[in-house]
Amino acid sequence: MNRILACRELRARAPQTALSWFSSLNISRSVHGLPFATVEAEEISGSQPAEVLNLVQGKWKKTARWNTILDPLNGEPFIKVCEVDETGIQPFVESLSKCPKHGLHNPFKAPERYLMFGDISAKAAHMLSLPKVSDFFTRLIQRVAPKSYQQASGEVYVTQKFLENFAGDQVRFLARSFGVPGNHLGQQSHGFRWPYGPVAIVTPFNFPLEIPVLQLMGALYMGNKPILKVDSKVSIVMEQMMRLLHYCGLPIEDVEFINSDGKTMNKLLLEANTRMTLFTGSSRVAEKLALDLKGRVKLEDAGFDWKILGPDVQEEDYVAWVCDQDAYACSGQKCSAQSMLFIHENWSKTSLLSKMKDLAERRNLEDLTIGPVLTVTTETMLEHKNKLLQISGSKLLFGGEPLKNHSIPPIYGAIEPTAIYVPLEEILKGNNFDLVTREIFGPFQVVTDYRSDQLPLVLDAVERMHAHLTAAVVSNDPLFLQEVIGNSVNGTTYAGLRARTTGAPQNHWFGPAGDPRGAGIGTPEAIKLVWSCHREIIYDVGPLPKQWEIPPST
Repeated sequence: MNRILACRELRARAPQTALSWFSSLNISRSVHGLPFATVEAEEISGSQPAEVLNLVQGKWKKTARWNTILDPLNGEPFIKVCEVDETGIQPFVESLSKCPKHGLHNPFKAPERYLMFGDISAKAAHMLSLPKVSDFFTRLIQRVAPKSYQQASGEVYVTQKFLENFAGDQVRFLARSFGVPGNHLGQQSHGFRWPYGPVAIVTPFNFPLEIPVLQLMGALYMGNKPILKVDSKVSIVMEQMMRLLHYCGLPIEDVEFINSDGKTMNKLLLEANTRMTLFTGSSRVAEKLALDLKGRVKLEDAGFDWKILGPDVQEEDYVAWVCDQDAYACSGQKCSAQSMLFIHENWSKTSLLSKMKDLAERRNLEDLTIGPVLTVTTETMLEHKNKLLQISGSKLLFGGEPLKNHSIPPIYGAIEPTAIYVPLEEILKGNNFDLVTREIFGPFQVVTDYRSDQLPLVLDAVERMHAHLTAAVVSNDPLFLQEVIGNSVNGTTYAGLRARTTGAPQNHWFGPAGDPRGAGIGTPEAIKLVWSCHREIIYDVGPLPKQWEIPPST
């Protein structure tokens, strides 16, 4: 009875607690601006460089080693990142080692933490819904990973909606169990989602907020203790988001935040013996981690993503616009970017390609609809273009030239949105296939066409590709959709007239297929798959049957 009364009292007080928190937020915002922020996005410059720290054992700390990040648009040294080297990993190793394999919480231990994370999510979602906070993160993203304001704000929006989705009781619903009757009275089996304990998250530069937040919160929801490493070029975004989460109630000891090079992080993962590592990034690094960590990984690695235009031609302007967005938004620096476009012969007779060319030529540096490529140099992209143009029958459709009148430093790439046509038969030749399907993480795509009787060749090309992240089948012909979907494997496949390859919202699974190590992001299914394992508890409490006797040996 006392427990019931206490619960009622807590429920009665809960709305007042939330109200007082939001009231204090509004007061602090009016007096101090953004209470969590330590930088102003617009003021970061060579003369006023920002600093990014590490978080270990509940304290923000500097190191003796600084990595200076150049402004992608003008080359100024505008951010100083405190990076941990191999001699400095021990505090992180010690912190992770203190977390048991059964996690910080699970269905039998500290279940109130499920509710705590529902509250944190609600508060953080509210914060990101405030125009001033949303604009702060949008501008900060633009400073380090230049993309249009709309693309950057879309990243903030998806993050805010994700947090909104897991407010209230939704976190504990992730740990929902099930029961099955046993063979006799007193026996029942129950399945539970169980944390791994100490885990690691390694994320890339291209989505500085969305990817790390969604994976970090998923790890925390399920009861794990994560260490988070974001590409140092953009880690300032997540450092500021960590401070926002602390402001919203995240215990400061729950997450370790580290800046380091790949070699140092690899050593840390081995010494800390993390139980699971989520890696988003290049296939080469992903395969190395899988070996080093003995398979204790979930991967969302590179994607050479394809789009097939079916035989039914309609809404030409719309399809051309989506093709442009898929290939060139964020300067093609999306793991879901359209890398190869298969055009049915019926589309070849339209003005689709000329419309795609016109749309690509609208893009400019002023509004960052085209911009610096942070992992591939101009020289590398132009060299790849020249190699493709040596294939028989290939031709440049548009682009293919360096951007002009800019101050982007040479360590980054800067080329026009580019499309190269290669005949389908030539693509399939053994000595060409690897070249044509090499992923260029920039504004670059390969285009080909096919006849109806060549669809098996298209499906053969799709089958031979190594990465199976996203795909699009642009057709409303149900038999065509059935044929292509039934003979392909990409984990996130859009189908229908409005199909795209990009756009990873919070309302559906996003991740590869065809690989047992594949990671998802954003949905309850993805969180449970990546950040928890199955544990079965079989209760067998009796009673024993009357007159039970010891049976013969078996």
